[in-house]
Amino acid sequence: MTVTVRFAPSPTGFLHIGGARTALFNWLYARHTAGTFRLRIEDTDRARSTREAVEAIVNGLNWLGLHWDDDIVHQSERLDRHAEAARQMLADGNAYLAYETPAELEAMRQKAKAEKRTLRYDGVWRDRDPRDAPPDGEPVIRLKAPREGSTVIRDHVQGEVTVANEQLDDLIILRADGTPTYNLSVVVDDHDMGITHVIRGDDHFTNAFRQTQIYRALGWPVPEFAHVPLIHGADGSKLSKRHGALGVEAYREMGYLPEALRNYLLRLGWSHGDDEIIGTDQAIGWFDLDGLGKSPARFDFGKLGNLNGHYIRAAADERLVELIAPGLGLAAGDAVIERLRAAMPDIKSRARTLIELTDIARFYVAKRPLSLDDKAIKALDQSGRTLLAGLVPALAATEWNDQPLEALVRHYAETMSQKLGAVAQPLRIALTGSTNSPPLFAVMRVLGREETLGRIDDALGRKGV
Repeated sequence: MTVTVRFAPSPTGFLHIGGARTALFNWLYARHTAGTFRLRIEDTDRARSTREAVEAIVNGLNWLGLHWDDDIVHQSERLDRHAEAARQMLADGNAYLAYETPAELEAMRQKAKAEKRTLRYDGVWRDRDPRDAPPDGEPVIRLKAPREGSTVIRDHVQGEVTVANEQLDDLIILRADGTPTYNLSVVVDDHDMGITHVIRGDDHFTNAFRQTQIYRALGWPVPEFAHVPLIHGADGSKLSKRHGALGVEAYREMGYLPEALRNYLLRLGWSHGDDEIIGTDQAIGWFDLDGLGKSPARFDFGKLGNLNGHYIRAAADERLVELIAPGLGLAAGDAVIERLRAAMPDIKSRARTLIELTDIARFYVAKRPLSLDDKAIKALDQSGRTLLAGLVPALAATEWNDQPLEALVRHYAETMSQKLGAVAQPLRIALTGSTNSPPLFAVMRVLGREETLGRIDDALGRKGV
């Protein structure tokens, strides 16, 4: 059997983080088994589905690198096929026309409430003579669900779960206006798309029993199920925006790399021993449904940040330059791009996000004169400016590399009977605008002699020496 899985979001908003994890698990399982990963847009709710949401889902998947096979299936284009399946069930005696009125349904509701039980359709039209149908009635089609025995789901995550059929009433599969209901559409689409495994959140677990009954009524094989517990916040409560329930696009804007987010989402509900850093190729090699956990995972921004920092350090310098250049207002042909490339090996280890990396890199490409932060302004006092002024002639003549620059500054400090910091700190402020920076002598090397001396001159000219 060739594995075929699908990701089937509703386009009513962004691709949220839970949906991204579902897509990842399906994609990994398809790639692990040399199977097929398909994308279906469940857009039958025309009032809430939007083109912008479809674009956000597609863009989010592409950014994450979760590329699907075959064409996208739009559920809204298959309504006739769904209705055809309902009519086939009707013809086979596995469904029936139900003519109950709103008043009759309300009476059922009130009776269930009075008896303190869950509302279930009482099957009033299940075996009723069709000649009793009102002449102007607009019937729905209901599944003729089995009343005896039980429906069993053997789930890769939840295990074997049994529900007595008496707990499952005859659900509507086709509305009076001819539109299919969710459970029918899902079954028909999954069957026609050849889906062999349904991997999704456990909020759909109860649907699996309904859908299994529809599969059997249509005489179709039931796919294997894997219902994954949902993601919770770090405090164990339902995931909200403050916990990280954001769209994938938001994580991109916050400076996370797609490979880091893939790795993090993989570990939210799946494990392989104690491994935390799992590259994509390794994930494909290892991923199996047996590794899916039975408890809700907890989203932790701190762990995501640490993981993202690892992937930033591992990323190619050129790629990082391309990613942060727009945030620095730079275009591909700008002369200072080369300075950014030279700085990247020294600065990428200091950042956990691309936003942090952009901020760290900003002084390298800033136009003169630099703006000093408040702490730097206070620290650049008269004695510091005097030491800087005395250092300039030696800097103008020395070899321009990390070690000779460090040796020169150390020697100068000694000759002035000062500690290294007394010279290094005002020098750092002059070159970066801050009291904190990447290694000072690497900064000098990257800036080059002309830019370094120019920035020192700017600093000395602020108030004179």
